[in-house]
Amino acid sequence: MESSYISFSLSIIFIYLITCSNSRSIVKNLPGFPGDLPFTLETGYIGVEANNESQLFYYFVESSRNPYEDPLLVYLTGGPGTSAFLPFLYQIGPVSIHFDNSTHEHINLVLNKNSWSKNANVLFFDHLAGVGYSYATTYEGTKSSDSNLAKQCYQFLQKWLVEHPTFMSNPLYLTGISYMGMLVPIVTLEAYLGNERGDQPQLNIKGCSIISPLTDKFGDFNSKLEFVYRRSLISDNIYESTKEACHGNYVYVDPENVECTNTLQRVEECTSRINEDNVLDPYCDELDQNPICPITNEIYLYYYGNDKAVQKVLNIREGTIEKFEKKNETIHYRYRKNDTDSYAYDILSSVIYHKDLLSRNCQVLILSADLDMTFPYVGTQQWIKSLNLPVESPWNPWFVNRQVAGYREKYVKNEYSLTYATVKGSGHSIPLNKPEEAWVILDGWLSSHTSLSDS
Repeated sequence: MESSYISFSLSIIFIYLITCSNSRSIVKNLPGFPGDLPFTLETGYIGVEANNESQLFYYFVESSRNPYEDPLLVYLTGGPGTSAFLPFLYQIGPVSIHFDNSTHEHINLVLNKNSWSKNANVLFFDHLAGVGYSYATTYEGTKSSDSNLAKQCYQFLQKWLVEHPTFMSNPLYLTGISYMGMLVPIVTLEAYLGNERGDQPQLNIKGCSIISPLTDKFGDFNSKLEFVYRRSLISDNIYESTKEACHGNYVYVDPENVECTNTLQRVEECTSRINEDNVLDPYCDELDQNPICPITNEIYLYYYGNDKAVQKVLNIREGTIEKFEKKNETIHYRYRKNDTDSYAYDILSSVIYHKDLLSRNCQVLILSADLDMTFPYVGTQQWIKSLNLPVESPWNPWFVNRQVAGYREKYVKNEYSLTYATVKGSGHSIPLNKPEEAWVILDGWLSSHTSLSDS
């Protein structure tokens, strides 16, 4: 008994000592990338909660243009429970895995020409202990919820800026993707409220941008029927009969409404083998080896993230994680998933937070992929319409390389603005499917606000 107590005590002391040391470091090179990195990469940990029991790991990439004046983008990865290493290496980070020239044993990296860090500082972090390289020093630190995660993100941001005062005056934007549509507007609003309360430090918050957002857990899922009908995945007859039988409610179905249940079954039969992330891509399951399927390419991230040489240069604290995983499946949300022992999905809609932002000097960019069935553009357009905003710029195409890249519309009310844009031919992960288009519209949106504030 005494031996077990001593062993436990030594473990706690060990965790405490490593928590208090090596909080951040500059990464000069990465395994698989030839030579020194041509950009500034810092990694480290920020402790959140009352006793810093959640140690959140971050990657910070300075802008390659003008790091001391360019915007600071804080990127929240979807899931929840997806590691920030995924967007860092697969989507918007300064380097990408070179799939054609890599094996599981030898993974090679190349520069990402569409990196968001070309003209902006980008801060990624593994939000939540138990995700990526983040960890908890107590059992309580492993438990969380939507609302608690929002508080942790705000606290993380405050503490990170205290440790990085050089970037305190940079224009600050919260950004994110997918499930983070539930969290980004909350954290953004909290930044404004914190400034109004006099919280220190005062954040130079300017707005937020969300890609393929989940915003309302009823409206977004309910909009799938309209989406699959517009994509010709169901017939006129199935669509009309389902609308009539279910009275417009396809999520909370009365079990006694047999006709509604039957018509929804017909919808399921027509769409069950359709790729929800991109309806034109092949359907993927665990047995598929198609290169376009995420499981085929993302296996490289598993090997790279568990490489001891990689963990050493990233300055990962030894003994804090057993195994790196791209995604914590225990936390990751799926349609109709109930709360777990470790996570509560306690926010059903973030529309109310968007409405609270209307009275503030806040700039918002919302991007939807027109082939995304996960969170269809139909539902996004519906909640934007519910904000009752005046239209400043009506629906028009926008272009990349003289080709139509999508369509956009801008709404303005006093000092608030919301730009809504679709990305043509993209699936759920726009920065992966259409990296140049994602960068062009984000950079143009950021530049328009920067030029306005400078004038």
